[in-house]
This record gives sequence, C-alpha cells and structure tokens, in this order.
Amino acid sequence: MSHPVIPIVAEGASRQRKREAPKGRRVDPDSLADVQTLTAGLPRRRDLLIEHLHRINDALGCLPTTHLAALAAELRMAQTEVYEVASFYHHFEVVREGQARPAALTVRVCASLSCELAGAAELLEKLPAILGADVRVLAAPCVGRCEQAPVAVVGQNAIPHADCAKTAAAAQQGLTAPVLEDYIDHERYLAHGGYRLLQECHAGGRDAEAVIGAMEDSGLRGLGGAGFPAGRKWRIVRAETGPKLMAVNIDEGEPGTFKDRTYLERDPHRFLEGMLIAAWAVGIDDIYLYLRDEYHACRVMLERELAKLLADPPVAKLPGIHLRRGAGAYICGEESAMIESIEGKRGMPRLRPPYVAQVGLFGRPTLEHNFETLYWVRQIAEQGGAWFAAHGRHGRKGLRSFSVSGRVKKPGVHLAPAGITVAELIEEYCGGMQDGHQFYAYLPGGASGGILPASLGDVPLDFDTLQPHGCFIGSAAVIVLSDQDRAIDAARNMMAFFKDESCGQCTPCRAGTAKALQLISQPRWDVELLGELSAVMRDASICGLGQAAPNPVDSVIRHFPHELEG
Repeated sequence: MSHPVIPIVAEGASRQRKREAPKGRRVDPDSLADVQTLTAGLPRRRDLLIEHLHRINDALGCLPTTHLAALAAELRMAQTEVYEVASFYHHFEVVREGQARPAALTVRVCASLSCELAGAAELLEKLPAILGADVRVLAAPCVGRCEQAPVAVVGQNAIPHADCAKTAAAAQQGLTAPVLEDYIDHERYLAHGGYRLLQECHAGGRDAEAVIGAMEDSGLRGLGGAGFPAGRKWRIVRAETGPKLMAVNIDEGEPGTFKDRTYLERDPHRFLEGMLIAAWAVGIDDIYLYLRDEYHACRVMLERELAKLLADPPVAKLPGIHLRRGAGAYICGEESAMIESIEGKRGMPRLRPPYVAQVGLFGRPTLEHNFETLYWVRQIAEQGGAWFAAHGRHGRKGLRSFSVSGRVKKPGVHLAPAGITVAELIEEYCGGMQDGHQFYAYLPGGASGGILPASLGDVPLDFDTLQPHGCFIGSAAVIVLSDQDRAIDAARNMMAFFKDESCGQCTPCRAGTAKALQLISQPRWDVELLGELSAVMRDASICGLGQAAPNPVDSVIRHFPHELEG
C-alpha cells in the first residue's frame, strides 16, 4: 500500500511564506491611494465606517472590493467587518473584481403602496427603454414622499408626481443633485426670537424641573411610533450617571410617513432648539442626529444650518452635535438598530435588557427621541403642558401630525386633534376622496399598523384606541384606499417590503416574512397556516419589525374575508 509523500518544509521557510502571503485580500496600492483621497479629512475611527463608505460610494457609484480592503487597512479593521457593513445596507453596492460596475446613473422609482396606487408600476415598466442602457432603473422602498406619489429619484434629485417625461428630462439633463426648497434659515429664525428660550434656560430663567414637568403635563408621547411618554423618558435618563448622550431618529422609513421630512425641510431650527433644550434639561454631553439617506436635500440643508449654529452659538457651551447619514435600512428606525448604525455597524436590533436609557450609544445612558417629539418641545415649554393637552377629540388629548396619502384630494401632513376619526380627517383636512373614488379602507399606522375597513372609520385615531381591532397608530401614517383598491393587494405590497427590509438576525422574522409573502401570493390563502406563522412571528421576533409584519395579513383575514373568497 502506497502512502502520499508529504514534503518537509523548514519551520523558518513556513513562517517566511506566511509573511509573504498574509491571509485575506491584499491591499492594492492604487485603491489605497484612491480611498485616502476620497476620505480625506474624515477621522480614521471605526464608528465613522459608514461615513467613509458613503464617500467612496458617492464618488464611484459602488464599492469595489479592492477599495473595501484598502479602507479596512486605513481604519485598522478586519476586512470581514468592513464587508459585512457594506453589504448590509441597500444604498451600498459591493462590486467584486471582474464584475461590471453599475451604470453611471441610477433612477429609483418608489414602489411603496402610495406610489403603487399612483402608477409607479407603469414608470418601472417604461423607464428602462426610455432612458437606455446607460441609466439603471430600480424599484425602491418608500422614499418618504408619499404625498407626492408617484416619486422617482434621479441620482439624489427627487421628482414629485413623476411621469416618464419629467424623469427622463431630469436624467438626460444631468439634474441629479438634491433641490433645496425655501425654509426658515438661521438668520430668519433668530429674527423671530429663535433660541431665546434656550438662552433663558442656560441663564437660569427656566428651571429644568419645571420644563420636564411641562413635558409630563402635556401628555406628549414619542411620535416615532412607540409612544413612550417623553417627560418620563427625560427623568429616567436625567437620573443616570454621565456622560450621557442623545440619539435623534430622523430615519422615518415607515411607508406612508413623511411628517418629519416635511417639518425639517421648512423649520429646522425649531427642532434644533427643542433638541438643545432637552439636552440642557437632561444633562446631555453629545448629540447624534441619524438622518435617513433618502433625505438628500435635508442633509445638505442641515449641514449648512448646523455650521451656522456652531459658528454663532446662542449659548456659551453647546453639546457636541454629530450628523450621521443612514444608508437605506428600514430596520434602523428601531432605536437600538439605529444606535448600532451610528456606531458604524450593521443595523441589528439589540436584545433587551439593558435598555437604551441605561446602556445605549457607545455604552452610555442615551436619550433617544424621534424628530417630531423634539419639534414640539419649544412650544410646550413656552405655552405650558396644558396648552398641548387641551387639544383633542373623542376623549383624547394632544395634537397629531397625520401623514395622509392615497386616494384623497389633499394628501400631506395635516396637524389635527388627537382622537380625530379617519372619516373626519378625510372630510375636514383632506378635501374628501378623489373624484370617482369611494372610501373603502385605510391603513392607520403605515405598513405595520394594519388595515381597517371604512365601516370602522369612526374609531378615534390615537395611541391605545386601535388595538382592539388588531391595529395601531404608530407614526400616524394614514394611507386611504378606495373602492378601486383591494386590501389583499395592499397586504402583499407591505409583506414584500417587510421581507426585503428584515435585517435577518432572527429566524422568525427572516424566514417568516419570506414564507408569509409566498403564502399570500397564492390565489387562495391557507388561513390556518398563516395564523400559526403570525403567532410565531409575534411571539419570537426580536424587534417590532417581525412582531408587526403580520398585521396587514391578519387584518385582511379579520376584516376583509370577502376578498379571500373572490
């Protein structure tokens, strides 16, 4: 019997070979020089990884693996760490050696429910032939402009009420930069008394306890969807040992939601003053703003206005303010996933406990707030908590900014009393239904809030009022359907969104959304199996995405059984 000959290699030679050929991709000198040029001025810190990736992606239109290896060397990180982050986010496209780079220009057409109702499918079908091979056309998840449906984004330029002609013209003329609308800038804000309240707070004219008390008296709850009482959150974080941080969620990825963008692009300093008042009251050292990547114009504007604010600070000592850019991941609207992303990681929700208020960003106690929650702080502090609480209908208290889209004449952000019904909202604020359409159904809380029939159009819209019907208000994103639509089609659209946006961390959500989409794509639904799947997803998913993803499907089974029979 013969045996294989095993060559004998001297120990020193083995070590030499390892030195000559280290594990992993070798760093290409040209790629390294390219990365150093593109990321010049950015500190070489691990938490800034996503900002570095944006610099490269913006310049090249993709992320070549040679550049990822070079970036890993620059940041002194493992190549696998850089790759896993780059491949996690939708707006980063990793390109391997030998693989063709994408077209120089990408046009994204929003495929969310509101845009689907407005004709996005036709755009997606016709634009590739019109624009040609030099332009790539992609279906995109909600881009946060549902009141302007359908929407196409040419490079970073959003085209409202898009059609083929307008979109093609923008692409052919190279109109790819974000367009800034008129807004209240730093100078105008100061001219109308801006930052005086913040100055009073720092000068001792306002007591932190009194401001927190006003927040509690107002009944203001977190307006990003979870609805946790804002004043109570301030007290919890204030009691923690410093240094303390604040994370502001402007990711707003829930399909149907666009209120934060609407307020931000009109009056940014009202939000910034509210943010700084909260930081003063709670004792915050540094603030991190997490802005969704689709809001390109808002990012340009915020960078400009923050520079003005820091150049002419209203008080002697401001906390550090850091603007961080998302990269296309709905899951980062979840507070702990957002914190992971700010730290330069994949946006994967954390297990609880510990809670963010105790162990949050960079392991420090963190006050996490939605944009709109902070937008109301200044007015509540000035006019008192009773002023805010005095609004409301049907036994509810406060004000709500409803993002309304779909089959109404006047879509947009409508500030209305908490507890208003959808029937009242449509008639009093939205100008009624579009001509030729009859009110049929509505989504009270965006993609995850479920679907209700018109027969339940008299239920007050607020926290805790919709749960008996299997729904919730969330961020108050109301999508209105007519008799020309079907709830079953809306559920399919929503589940396709959840499948694409699942972070993949837990099996109930990762596999559950894919299986649910497969089941509801069939002509006849297996209602019993869908019920079992829904129960597992609700009980075992780590975060709210998997727990709420079954809501549209469960709503169809509960409230629209006649559609399943047809």
